[in-house]
Amino acid sequence: MPEKHVKYLDPKNDLTFRRIFGQHPNIMKSFLNSMLPLRANQHIVSLTYEDPAMIPELPELKHSIVDVKCTDNFNRQFIVEMQMYWTNSFKSRMLFNSGKAYVKQIEKGHKYSELKPVYGLSLIDDIFLQDEPYKNEYYHHYQLAHTEHKDEIIEGIELVFIELPKFKAQNITDKRLSVLWLRFLTEIDENTQEVPAELLNETEIKEALEQLHASAFTKDELAYYDKYWDNVRIEKAALQDALDQLQAERKAKELALQEMENAQQREKEAQQKLALKMLKYGEAIEEIMEETGLSKDEIENLRKK
Repeated sequence: MPEKHVKYLDPKNDLTFRRIFGQHPNIMKSFLNSMLPLRANQHIVSLTYEDPAMIPELPELKHSIVDVKCTDNFNRQFIVEMQMYWTNSFKSRMLFNSGKAYVKQIEKGHKYSELKPVYGLSLIDDIFLQDEPYKNEYYHHYQLAHTEHKDEIIEGIELVFIELPKFKAQNITDKRLSVLWLRFLTEIDENTQEVPAELLNETEIKEALEQLHASAFTKDELAYYDKYWDNVRIEKAALQDALDQLQAERKAKELALQEMENAQQREKEAQQKLALKMLKYGEAIEEIMEETGLSKDEIENLRKK
């Protein structure tokens, strides 16, 4: 950790993320009820943590993953997989993991009707939709819907991506739980000394803050915390280098293509110039075609000019 006195750690780190949301069901329940696209009268009343072995251990998926089975107030069950991703392929990865969670529910001989919905919730510490229509949108909800009739939906898997850097509280007095949780994720870090009162007034957020006290972590845990950020920086730098190289290669190909087109144009102009000269001296079209490589129609068009 840095030499300066650190009171809180950043909740987006793998270590703190898992401790807060992976070990405290009441905190997780509060967070999910505020973030998931549940119906107006629907809310989670209980949850249990899933076996992390459900998700295959792939080298590129070594980021925070917390899986829970939820029961709502209608006694309906569904699965939520919450992840912290920032890499370029996170949408495909999230779809893969949510699909895996969906099909893992059913065993041989069971009915498909027994499958429960799966929500995939990704908290992105980066911006992935930068075009103008999405410039000020940080919450993105995806579901399988009819292309012409948006209300016709096939239930099963729904994905939610939240771009944390885009989130800005419009009003500091906004007490909506979703806003307060996003402020917790975006405002609390190693530089925080005093926590806004509105965050402390929410029981679960206050408990989450207590889990972030730097003094509550061992020396080895703090070393892991720092190493995680180092790895994130290294991976981001590697990704940026790869993007820069790809852009440079694309630019080089564009320049090479343009140069080839320019060369072809210069060759065509030279052929036409030679053809015009031969026409002036009364050369036969067949001879001009053989000498210049131009077609009969091209030579006839030159003759008409």
